[in-house]
Amino acid sequence: GADPLAFGQVVIGPPGSGKTSYCHAMREFLGRLGRSVAVVNLDPANEALPWPCALDIGQLVTLPDVMAALGLGPNGGLLYCMDYLAANADWLRDGLRRLRGHYLLFDCPGQVELYTHHHALKDIFTQLAKWNFRLAAVHLVDSHYCTDPGKFISVLCTSLATMLHVELPHVNVLSKMDLIEQYGKLAFNLDYYTEVLDLSYLLDHLASDPFFRNFRRLNEKLVEVIEDYSLVSFVPLSIQDKQSMRQVLQAVDKANGYSFGDQEQRSLEALMSAAVGADFHFSSTLAVQEKYVQSQDKAVEEEVMDL
Repeated sequence: GADPLAFGQVVIGPPGSGKTSYCHAMREFLGRLGRSVAVVNLDPANEALPWPCALDIGQLVTLPDVMAALGLGPNGGLLYCMDYLAANADWLRDGLRRLRGHYLLFDCPGQVELYTHHHALKDIFTQLAKWNFRLAAVHLVDSHYCTDPGKFISVLCTSLATMLHVELPHVNVLSKMDLIEQYGKLAFNLDYYTEVLDLSYLLDHLASDPFFRNFRRLNEKLVEVIEDYSLVSFVPLSIQDKQSMRQVLQAVDKANGYSFGDQEQRSLEALMSAAVGADFHFSSTLAVQEKYVQSQDKAVEEEVMDL
């Protein structure tokens, strides 16, 4: 029969961007909100996982075995593992069936070619959609890329290529915000990276750098493309900070449609009937929804703070 609707996050981003730590922190955070969560490790290079994992690609195929058996290096070995996973989708489906009723966090490999032109992982995501998973890609980028406009533009391009290749609703997250002070001065104020849509600043800044001056036309074109896809918002994340985790979660819930699920709809109706006053005179359901999610999270957050 058809699989029941399930929700989750596909956590992607370059090696070292903090994916495994994010999955762990998000699992704890969601657990405190009362969501049953399971982490699925799809990264064959994640050896000796520091925290429990409900399903692990290592049970199907391991990178050292592949490298030894086929004489491949780590990169080729990893791509082979992903092809192997795609070819053994039944293994994944059986494993996920045991996790029904859970909200899933998929910890994915970091190799950039998986997200720009190699097809295995994209095919796996397509399968998941057919099995009734509603997923959002959470793309983590280490915030130290903000310290340099040249790096930032390359990150924007990688994010865009990833979005177009992976074809999932997408939330871009600047991770390790708590460390950003250590990276030295930011090229712009932080809100520039998280809210601004005007990349012309970036062009002027790049023009003042002798290396980029020659590439002014190219940069202008890149910026146009990025702006056309309006991919420029990043959510800042420090996993130690509950407020910051909540912002990321809200963005993700909106992206994969979780915030419009039945359960939340019923809670919303209950809340609406209980709430009287000017607070709720909104025409747009989304405004109501956001307000509701915030007040619900606030209530939960207060409980969490008490824990």
